[in-house]
Amino acid sequence: MIREPLIFEITDPGKKAFSMPELDVPERKDLLKDIPSREEIKDFPQVSEIEIVRHFTRLSKTNYCIDEGFYPLGSCTMKYNPKVNEKVAALDGFTSSHPYAALDVNQGNLEVLKTTEKLLQQITGMDAFTLQPSAGAQGELVGMMLIRACLEDRGDPRKIVLIPDSAHGTNPSSAHTCGYQVQEVKSNESGTIDVDDLAKVISEDVAAVMITNPNTLGIFENDINKITEIVHAKGGFVYMDGANMNALLGICRPGDMGADVIHLNLHKTFSTPHGGGGPGSGPVGVKKNLEPFLPVPLIEQNEGIYSFNYERPKSIGRVRAFYGNFLVIVKALAYILSLGAEGLKEVSEIAVLNANYIRKKLEGIYHLKYSTPALHECVFSDKFQKKYGVQNLDIAKRLIDLDMHPPTMSFPLIVHGALMIEPTETESKRDLDLFTDAMQQIAEEAREDPEILKLAPHKSYVRRLDETFAARNPILRWQLTQE
Repeated sequence: MIREPLIFEITDPGKKAFSMPELDVPERKDLLKDIPSREEIKDFPQVSEIEIVRHFTRLSKTNYCIDEGFYPLGSCTMKYNPKVNEKVAALDGFTSSHPYAALDVNQGNLEVLKTTEKLLQQITGMDAFTLQPSAGAQGELVGMMLIRACLEDRGDPRKIVLIPDSAHGTNPSSAHTCGYQVQEVKSNESGTIDVDDLAKVISEDVAAVMITNPNTLGIFENDINKITEIVHAKGGFVYMDGANMNALLGICRPGDMGADVIHLNLHKTFSTPHGGGGPGSGPVGVKKNLEPFLPVPLIEQNEGIYSFNYERPKSIGRVRAFYGNFLVIVKALAYILSLGAEGLKEVSEIAVLNANYIRKKLEGIYHLKYSTPALHECVFSDKFQKKYGVQNLDIAKRLIDLDMHPPTMSFPLIVHGALMIEPTETESKRDLDLFTDAMQQIAEEAREDPEILKLAPHKSYVRRLDETFAARNPILRWQLTQE
């Protein structure tokens, strides 16, 4: 691949992309004296319009996006976002509205929010929702804040949060941020929570157990009812991480399993891919006993009129400016309404089918630590390839050469050298076959010519980086240097 130069490197003095007409009024340079300007960048590039267009078009082709191919990112649910969702979210009534506008001109937008809340209640089996949190990690934090507020209101704040060893990394972070000590619960040989270990560590000092179901191995926690009974018997709460809700839509509901609070990722399960860090949306649903503590304001409807209610004395307060990432919520609502109940169920059925299709095609070629049937994602490891000196990082880098996006690596931590793969429901059999064919080719290369993998990627815009050096010598502060 030819290296694309910096735009400063293709500059030619005197070139312009456009020309302005001669001034027909007196020139006034003093009008710009108080406007900030980039004084530290000298000699801006001088290029023609076609050079600008071609330069940035070539750069754009170095990126990878969901419209180009498959993202096998387990626990990230990078599914395709139907274009109709974007069209709906681009309507003037949504993009031109302002959160400080008077309620009487924002009734339609408030109805969108309230309708989304009600549908999420039906989907999850929860009693109330807040749409404020910006993403799953903030949703987790809000969920734990609600639990802490409720326990403190009872005069029983407690000290400990139990988290399975296969949990998302943000789970212990959310618990710590709320002032809790984190204690690990071990997994059994099936890859699910060891109920006997849970029974040993549960006590009246435990505020909550944080569970992902299906868990990060893609395995359904079959003992979920026993788990919730054990926790509730000691007065604790069950927090369910909804990152893997893509496997449950229309089939079962966390609220019916005994979950007291759950966050959802609208930007995952409900079709707004969040590559590049945002935007996201992490609504939190609760049962009735936690509803008084939800963030303010809550949207209420009286005699057909929507309004905000701030008069909630037990609320944890506002957790985000305005009312969440509104356009992500609009897209999620468009997705839910366009599919309906049967369509949402089919989403999960196809997601599970696709994951198991990949699992079956790669079984025996890549190592599976757990033989327990999985749902929407499967977790292999690099154990078979390590005897040839090939690790999961090498496999991921080689996939780039084969025009594939790598899967999630080295997670969950209980699977050493993990390769977590989640195809979602949007991938066709053809695309799944292209991916599994690429993985099979890489396994063969690992046996016959492992050096190809160790030096990969060979065709990418940026070649293999020295990640060990980067980790040991981080540049934490960037400072402009001038010659």
